[in-house]
Amino acid sequence: MKQELIIGNAAIAYGAIDAGVNLVAGYPGTPSTEVLETVAKNNPGDIYVEWSVNEKAALEVAAGAAYTGARVMVTMKQVGLNVASDPLMSLNYVGVKGGMVIVVADDPGPISSQTEQDTRYFAQFGKFIVFDPSSPKEAYEMIQDAFHYSETYHEPVIFRPTTRVCHGYQTIERKSNREIHKYEGFIKDTSKWVIFPRLSYRRHGEIEDMLVELSKEFSSYRFNTLTGKGTRGIATSGVSYEYVREIIGDREDIKVLKIATANPFPEQLALEFLDGLDEVLAVEELDPVLEK
Repeated sequence: MKQELIIGNAAIAYGAIDAGVNLVAGYPGTPSTEVLETVAKNNPGDIYVEWSVNEKAALEVAAGAAYTGARVMVTMKQVGLNVASDPLMSLNYVGVKGGMVIVVADDPGPISSQTEQDTRYFAQFGKFIVFDPSSPKEAYEMIQDAFHYSETYHEPVIFRPTTRVCHGYQTIERKSNREIHKYEGFIKDTSKWVIFPRLSYRRHGEIEDMLVELSKEFSSYRFNTLTGKGTRGIATSGVSYEYVREIIGDREDIKVLKIATANPFPEQLALEFLDGLDEVLAVEELDPVLEK
């Protein structure tokens, strides 16, 4: 293992490189920009990297590669997700063959953006799996999980770091051996890759079933955690978890529910958290997604 003190966006990039990503496309926008730049600067020579003309084009370039079985990553900020939303909404119903992770860096504040929109709402709206890391170290490991879940369920997933994760620094340990991912190429199949109403209707039911299954699985996901005891509890996610820990320290008389997957929500874990509580405080950026 190699230890490095790096910015959160570099941790995301290194996680994707070590996971064997084959293609990275994106459009620059703070706080996401350094992700693609880091991949380009540390490209071992077999990753296709491009700044696309906009986020929609980047998503479509990556989707085409994902249809061949390649592992792909797309980078943008939350405002850019609006530009990419047209192909994105259909992509979930079409599905992918290779792992596809869409990094959407949210900017609560906002510090460098026109809006503060919360991508977790977009994930719920479009029925996407969403991962919400709380630190650069967690982001490095979690994005590798994101590729795994995308390939397992043949769905694109959204990876949602926020500004303080993207631009915070932490020492991480990188894997000694980078994974090499080989893909077989595109195989024509009009029953899958052509999105007609009949396919949409079938896929809608399959996606709903998948989300129910994943909700149960995510209740034991390693980054969804429940600690402490007592009659008061705090539900939190993302960098807000780090704020909570900074304030309460190692106190064991408060239950803390940490959610890394806002969608699908780990209901069983949440019910375990709520059992015996008199008071619950939700701490999150930006909107009351966990609270609701």
